[in-house]
Amino acid sequence: MNYKKILALALPSIASFAAMTATGTINLIMVGSLGALAIAIVGVTNIIMYNVWALFSGIGHTVNYLVAQHYGSNNMKRGIKQTGIALYLCVIANAFVILVGLFASEAILSVMGSSADLIREGTSYLMIRFLAMAGTVFTFVLHGFFRGIGDTKTPMVTSIIGNLAMIFFTYALTYGNAGFPEMGLVGAAWAVFIGEFTIFLLSAYVYFIALHKRYGTRTKAKIERADSTLIASESAKLGAEEFSKSMAMFVFTVFVTQLGTNALASNEVALSVMSFGFMPAFAFGTTATILVGQDIGRGDPLSARRMGTETAILGSIFILILGLLEFVFAESIIGLYTNDPEVYELAVQLIQISAFLQLFDALFNFYAGGLRGIGDTSFLLKISLILSWLFFVPLAYVCVNVFHLESIGAWLSLYAFITAIGIAVMIRFYRVDWLAIKLKSESTHESPVNKAKEY
Repeated sequence: MNYKKILALALPSIASFAAMTATGTINLIMVGSLGALAIAIVGVTNIIMYNVWALFSGIGHTVNYLVAQHYGSNNMKRGIKQTGIALYLCVIANAFVILVGLFASEAILSVMGSSADLIREGTSYLMIRFLAMAGTVFTFVLHGFFRGIGDTKTPMVTSIIGNLAMIFFTYALTYGNAGFPEMGLVGAAWAVFIGEFTIFLLSAYVYFIALHKRYGTRTKAKIERADSTLIASESAKLGAEEFSKSMAMFVFTVFVTQLGTNALASNEVALSVMSFGFMPAFAFGTTATILVGQDIGRGDPLSARRMGTETAILGSIFILILGLLEFVFAESIIGLYTNDPEVYELAVQLIQISAFLQLFDALFNFYAGGLRGIGDTSFLLKISLILSWLFFVPLAYVCVNVFHLESIGAWLSLYAFITAIGIAVMIRFYRVDWLAIKLKSESTHESPVNKAKEY
C-alpha cells in the first residue's frame, strides 16, 4: 500500500480542514455565551453560506482535478491557462454573491420561516457573511490549484493563519476584548470576514508571486472557446452536484427550524461536532482526486484505480476511530457547547446516532473524489439530484411532519440518504471501465468515461 504517499497528501489537508472545523467550533462556543438565539442564527447562516459556497464550488473542484491531470501529463501551461479562466469566472460569481448579501439577506431568513427575533438579530450577521464568502470563492480555486500539483501544505498553512485570525477577532470583537469595541454577533461576523480574506490574500501571494517563476502564474490567460467551455460546463456540473445536496440540507434545516429554537440549536451543535468526522472525509476525498487525477495524466489508469482504493481504506480507518471517540465522549463534548438542558440532551442523542453512520458520508467523499479525478462529473450530478430530491427530502418530510419523530427522525432520514449515496458512488467507482478513460481536456464534448461495466 502507498500509505506514505497518501498520508503525505492527506495529513496536511486534514490539518487544513481541522483548522476550519476547530475555528467554527471555538467560535460557536464563544458565540454560544450570547444564548440559544445566537447559536440558532449562526446555524441557519452556516446552512445558507454552505449553499452559496456549494453553488460556486464547482469552479474550485474543476481546477483541482484538471490541474492534477495536467500535472501528471506534464502540461502545466494549459493548467495555468485554465486556472486563469476559472479566476475570471470567480469575479462574476462574487459580484452575484455580494449583491445578494447586500440586498436579500433579510428576505432569505424570512423565506426559511425564521422567527421575528432571528430575522431581526440575524440579518446583519448574514449580510457580512455573504461579503466574506467572496474571499472564500477565490480561495477555493487557488487551493484547488495547489492541491492539483500535490501541494497540500500551502492550503494548510494559509488556513491555519487565517483561522487563527478569525478566532482572535471573534474573541476581540464579540465581547470587546483586547481594546476592540464590543460588537456582539456582528463582531463575530466581521471576524469571519477578516479570517477569510487573510486566507485569500496569502494564497494569492503564493500563486501569483511565489509560484510565478516555476509556472508563469501571472501570465494573462487567453480566453479560448474550448477551455472556456470546458471550465464552465464542468464547474456547472460539479457546482450543481454540491448545490443539490446543500439545498436538500437547506430544506432539512427548514424542517428542523419549525421544531423550535432549541431543536435548531441542538441540530447546529450536533453538526458542529460531526464536522470533525467530515474533516478527514473531505481530506482523503481531496487526496483521491489528486492521486487519481495525476495517474490518469500519466496514462496509468490501473494505478489510479488502486490509489483511489487505498486512499478509501486509510480514510475509513480514520473515520471509524473518530466515530468511536464521538460516541464514547458525546456527553463531555456537548457540555463544551451549551449548558441548556434541552439543547444538551437532544444534541447528545444526535451525536450517538450518527457516530458510526458517518462512515457512509466518508465513503461518498472518498469515491466521489476518485470519480472527480477521472472527470466522471455527470454521474456525480445525476446521483446527487436523484437521491437528494427523490429520496432524502421526501423522507425527511415524512419523518418530521407525518410520523412526528422530530429531530431524531430528521437525522435518521439524513443518514439514510448519506448511506444510499455513499454506496452508490462506491459501486460506480468500481464499475468504471478504467482502461477506456481519457483525459478530460482531450475533448470538451466527450465523457472521459467511455463506458461503465454492466451489472
